[in-house]
Amino acid sequence: MSHERPDPLDPTEMTEAGAIQRLQASVQRLEHSERLQRALFAIADMAASGLDMQSLMEGLHRSIAQLMYAENFFIAQHDPERGTIRFLYFSDVMDGQIYRPDQEYTVDQVRDTITLRLIQAARPMRGPSDEIARALGLERGHGVGTPSVDFMAVPMCRDDQVLGILAVQSYQEGQSYTQSDEHVLAFVAGHVLNAVERKQGQEALERRVAERTRELACANTKLQEQVCESERAAHLQTTLYRIAALSHGEDGNEAFYRGIHQAVGELLDAESFCIALMSADGQWLDFPYYVDSSGAELLRRPMGRGMSEYAIRCAQTLLVDEGEVDALIAQGEVDAVTYGTPAVSWLGAPLMGARGVMGVVVVQSYRSDLHYTQQDAELLTFVSYQIANTLQRRQQAEALQTLNAELEERVQERTQELRRQIVVRERAQKQLKHQVMHDSLTGLPNRLYLRERLERALAAQKLDPEHSFALLYLDVDRFKLFNDGLGHGVGDEVLRIVSARMADCVRAPDIVGRLSGDEFAVLLENCPQPFSACLVAERIQARMAEAIEVGGRQLHVSVSIGIAMSRQVYQTVDQLLHDADTALYRAKAAGRRRFVMFDETLHASAMNVLDLEQQMRDALEQAQFAAYFQPIVRLADGSVTGYEALIRWQHPTLGLLGPGQFLPAAEKTGLIEAIDWHMYGLACRAASGLLGRDKILNINISPCHFHSRNFPKRLLDLASRAGVAADQLCVEVIESSLLADPDAATEILGSLHEAGVRIALDDFGTGYSSLSHVHRFPLRTLKIDRSFIAPLGLDSPKRSTAIVAAVLGLAQSLNLGVVAEGVETAAQQDALLSMGCVHAQGFLFGRPAPATALS
Repeated sequence: MSHERPDPLDPTEMTEAGAIQRLQASVQRLEHSERLQRALFAIADMAASGLDMQSLMEGLHRSIAQLMYAENFFIAQHDPERGTIRFLYFSDVMDGQIYRPDQEYTVDQVRDTITLRLIQAARPMRGPSDEIARALGLERGHGVGTPSVDFMAVPMCRDDQVLGILAVQSYQEGQSYTQSDEHVLAFVAGHVLNAVERKQGQEALERRVAERTRELACANTKLQEQVCESERAAHLQTTLYRIAALSHGEDGNEAFYRGIHQAVGELLDAESFCIALMSADGQWLDFPYYVDSSGAELLRRPMGRGMSEYAIRCAQTLLVDEGEVDALIAQGEVDAVTYGTPAVSWLGAPLMGARGVMGVVVVQSYRSDLHYTQQDAELLTFVSYQIANTLQRRQQAEALQTLNAELEERVQERTQELRRQIVVRERAQKQLKHQVMHDSLTGLPNRLYLRERLERALAAQKLDPEHSFALLYLDVDRFKLFNDGLGHGVGDEVLRIVSARMADCVRAPDIVGRLSGDEFAVLLENCPQPFSACLVAERIQARMAEAIEVGGRQLHVSVSIGIAMSRQVYQTVDQLLHDADTALYRAKAAGRRRFVMFDETLHASAMNVLDLEQQMRDALEQAQFAAYFQPIVRLADGSVTGYEALIRWQHPTLGLLGPGQFLPAAEKTGLIEAIDWHMYGLACRAASGLLGRDKILNINISPCHFHSRNFPKRLLDLASRAGVAADQLCVEVIESSLLADPDAATEILGSLHEAGVRIALDDFGTGYSSLSHVHRFPLRTLKIDRSFIAPLGLDSPKRSTAIVAAVLGLAQSLNLGVVAEGVETAAQQDALLSMGCVHAQGFLFGRPAPATALS
């Protein structure tokens, strides 16, 4: 049999077959490149999307599975600084989820694993997992997980540092990885690392933002609590003043009780309020005033077993709830029929008279959502003192006088005045919520807005040196006198009128702003010459010369002005404000109602404070300070009951200087504490011969001493060495000292009080919360400020007389002594004597002098 051989291929056919194979290979490479490009685009899109970390990992897995066999795939992240490893993603058909993505492993925990050895090797590896384990130095059986037929891992690197690995593995024979797969996975690893780090950075940022948001919310809550507490304290002070004034007024009983009810209603819920009084023989209980929300009618009844009678028997403030009342009824202390409609919360305070309990003042709640507190009990106790004192005085006077039309008219006027003051205060509180860039009282731009405009003006001048502007710093002269003498309502109205008049004196784009209190500023945007600024200042002062009609009075208001022109030397707003303020200070020192232009001369004068500091240091070393004493006398006979120690400086060139000429500088420079202790020593040693057995030495305490817990011991030791007993020592404090750190002040004054030292509140009535201080601090004496004494003896001292009478009544109620300061005329002395004031000091009785001139 013959065999035929196939015909050989034609050379042309062979060439075409080779070309087809090359084209097919090229098509495959292009398809592979396209799949790789799509996968990379998908990775980038997922990194920029809002997917969470788990969804991102699953998307990465799907993208890599498009490039190679990746049914078994994991991503391990390495933190070189912390020495930890996290398996961000782990998917395996054999091992399941042996690693949790939210768990972090230390190097020691994964020491004998392929993952850690691959990270340490810092290079790609491919092959059966057992061979890779041996190549990495792992013993048989180590490496964790089911052995795979083929395993491939590549490192994820950044700046030559391994930050993790990508790994795929196959458990199927014939399903293995190639060198090309290794190159693709290594190429993708960098993009995966970028996507992971970007997502982790985004999550970290979101966590920081959320944490910062919580911190800001917490800070805002605390600030709101502080504002609420401040508003509550101001409202409490106002109401307590009203109650004190009511208790010493001449109103009829019904009007008095109604006024007390209204005042109590502002401090606590008083829908149901009554005052019960025992008859003179103690057999009957009268209800001269009551308001009951349940509709019950309270009629005169024999003394029995009601809650009011129980509070009278106990002679102390009682706060009981419904359950406690039931217990009292069960014990027989209270009769249910006499008690009447059950209250959810019952609060009563006894009215204590000279001969015992006179009656009781009661508030009660029928609402389940309203329960009185211990703080309410303390407030009602204070009110009961005022009611009891007034009732005793009225009972003594009922036989001598009756109500008449003139008295009723005065009561109505007083009530209307109090209502107007309440309206003004409520309006001021509402205006606290005004826009953040404007002042709530005047509606003018505030300090923040002005600073922003000044910063823009300074920036404009830096760009254009020819651009010039001016800043006018204004202060209302004698504003404290208006505020203290006529009330805050009048003071606020003065500020509003002043601000409106200043606004009338400028044109856009110039602005008028209120900085704080009675301080204002005017920014003249286009002011090339100082002359233009002076014209505006003159225009403002001329406008202020017109009388102001406030509260039925004609007031004459003036302003002092400091002017600072823009200069290239100014780099910050604070520098400009400082120079304008310096010029204002010079204007006020020169006599007020004038304006001063800042120049280098004023700058030099500011440096004089530094010279004064050195001179005061020399004065301490050279014993130039001296103790002077002003007598405190008994008004009835003029006898001296004590002395107030006052400091003087025998300056070598300027002569004898008063405290106002150097103590402000001492406070600014921090020398006040050293000067005070020097003065205490001088005063105690010099006064030991003046005091005798029955006189008191008064010394003044600066606020700085409340920062030292050792102050009481040091002062008592100093006085003891000088021969002054603790009970002959009286320390005078001003209200601003108590406000700076109330807790420290309470501790220090309490220590002095326990040692026998007397505590006096100086300048009483001029501070923020005088009545609160009377309750909180262990005071023995109130010193009425001279601003209230000065009008006494003049033609129209009604307001000052009312204030002084209220202070005297308050002091008498609380068993406190009173000293009237600044008594200079016999008319003032007579007025104080007629009101029952016992002690006073002032030029009428003696000017400050050395101890040698008084002995």
